[in-house]
Amino acid sequence: MATFTIRSVDERLNQELKKESRRRGVSVNRLVVETLKDALLGGDDKRRRYDDLDGFSGLWSEAEAAEFNEAVRGFSEIDRELWRD
Repeated sequence: MATFTIRSVDERLNQELKKESRRRGVSVNRLVVETLKDALLGGDDKRRRYDDLDGFSGLWSEAEAAEFNEAVRGFSEIDRELWRD
């Protein structure tokens, strides 16, 4: 197994790495290795994790969520006429 030294990590990136490693409950080293694996190899299980929309979670009011749910309610219904032989 190889060992690397990463130079020129600015303070902002350093703080974000520390924050994310605490959030995940792993060392900074493990976070960096897992992030590189995910980015370059697709991770261990070949499934990619997307979290780029997490910041939008919970931003709708109850009324907005209800309006959206009403607008998409029909999407889960099957039109039996379309599936007849």
